[in-house]
Amino acid sequence: MTKHSPPLTSWLRLASFVALLPVLFSFGKKEASKPNILWITCEDMSPRLSAYGDSTVPTPNIDRLAKEGVRYTNMYSVSGVCAPSRSAIITGMYPTSIGSHNMRTLYNTLVPDLPPYSVVTPPEVKCFSEYLRKEGYYCTNNEKTDYQFETPISAWDESSKTAHWRNRRDGQPFFAIFNFTTTHESQVWARKNEPLLFNPKKIKVPSFYPDNEIIRKDLTTFYNNIAFMDTQVGNIIKQLEEDGLLDNTIIFFYSDHGDGLPYAKREVYDRGLKVPFIIRYPDKKGAGTAENELHSFVDLAPSILSLVGIKPPKHLQGQAFLGKYAAKAPRKYIYAARDRMDSEYDMVRAVRDKKFKYIKNYQPEKPFYQNIQYRLQQDMMKEILRLKDEGKLNERQMRWFSPIKPVEELYHVENDPDEFDNLADNPLYQNKLEELRKAHLDWQAKYGDKGFIPEKELVAQMLPNGKQPITQEPKIIVKGDKVKITCATIGASIVYKIENQQAGIQKIDSRYIGRWQVYTHPLKVKKGDKVFAIATRIGFKQSEEKVLEVK
Repeated sequence: MTKHSPPLTSWLRLASFVALLPVLFSFGKKEASKPNILWITCEDMSPRLSAYGDSTVPTPNIDRLAKEGVRYTNMYSVSGVCAPSRSAIITGMYPTSIGSHNMRTLYNTLVPDLPPYSVVTPPEVKCFSEYLRKEGYYCTNNEKTDYQFETPISAWDESSKTAHWRNRRDGQPFFAIFNFTTTHESQVWARKNEPLLFNPKKIKVPSFYPDNEIIRKDLTTFYNNIAFMDTQVGNIIKQLEEDGLLDNTIIFFYSDHGDGLPYAKREVYDRGLKVPFIIRYPDKKGAGTAENELHSFVDLAPSILSLVGIKPPKHLQGQAFLGKYAAKAPRKYIYAARDRMDSEYDMVRAVRDKKFKYIKNYQPEKPFYQNIQYRLQQDMMKEILRLKDEGKLNERQMRWFSPIKPVEELYHVENDPDEFDNLADNPLYQNKLEELRKAHLDWQAKYGDKGFIPEKELVAQMLPNGKQPITQEPKIIVKGDKVKITCATIGASIVYKIENQQAGIQKIDSRYIGRWQVYTHPLKVKKGDKVFAIATRIGFKQSEEKVLEVK
């Protein structure tokens, strides 16, 4: 919160609804409480934007969102890597509580004798977009998922490179995601031959990196990619304007975790967790202000549901900070974890308040550094290792390669943003150490921590007899002019569509025949209709398609 501003957190909880009322009339009275929501997301980027004080490269489109919106200064991922982070976003659950904490599971090929697997979550866990679809939203994802489980058919109306709000029916509210990979770690080497937008000599090199031409070149490429990503953001905003939707849509911009650079990505330090996060409201309420309360990615699912008037399910582990059901008190702590990264195992947990961060290393016998083969494609990573082997790194730069870790770390993140001065043994900070240690243990006790379970054992629990469980086939029951669809699998969701050869595409229950919809209640049908149904549950194989023709 800026010192000269009124308390913005409280204001946003009220204004997030009130400010949108004029917007919603474009959908008609029936949908007057359903704003459009657009997420524009990027990857692997800390707050390296002029809106956050880093003007290294121009980002006019993101700057516009910040100027016309609210800039959040304390938004954190639950992990310094994408798949666990995305799992938390889509489910509203801590990855360590549902078994999606290892990087990665669905496409794992790097751990011997551990096949790729789709995480089987508790039965109550859903993709939060499913709740929006039940309320009539057209939900699209373009296109990355990486949720640690196969994306259930109930999650999205569309999830592909062509997914777009433009494919919805007229007047239907939408929730749309556009994810840009331009700033991903891999693009530092994939785009390294692109023309540079500015002089590498003007780059500010963090003190934990050596300073030479190779390091500066990769850092410059990284900033180059940020500038290009900003043009992609501008293109999406332009499309909203072309469709007359800019003033009918709440726009979110954020990154999925911190920088895609060595000693940042995959870490639980702020440079791996802290992200830019901006919300632009249709009437520009709060324009140009900053909101400084602590927020976590597990808060996004309940916040979006609350924003559109849906009461967040009780099992969600985050707390809403927007809308009708916003929490009355702000967060006191955020939590993060690091477990297996590709082929390398570790177990690290972190708790942060506004000024301090506590880290617990459960495998202190291991070094900070992990030999991630994927990362070795980055020139600056290879250069750092070369200089290490030649004894040319200073003490600060060598810390990453310490053969062991302290059991506990404590940092004053306001005074020490790079988190190098460990205060865990400092007698002046023992009260804070004990407070955050207790907060960590309380968090584990409340939600559980599957990091204590060896991964192969965890997979055996999820996949009985080594096989992925299968959702049972749905049952379609016709009574008069109504059809009811059920599934015996606990926690299953059902999607359906109805076709009629004579009528073609037509409305039923204010929906369109011929598209998969999330089943919520008995449907009105008539003779000749064909009812199609599929049942699905996260981590399970979806059922076979069931078809019944109404006689």
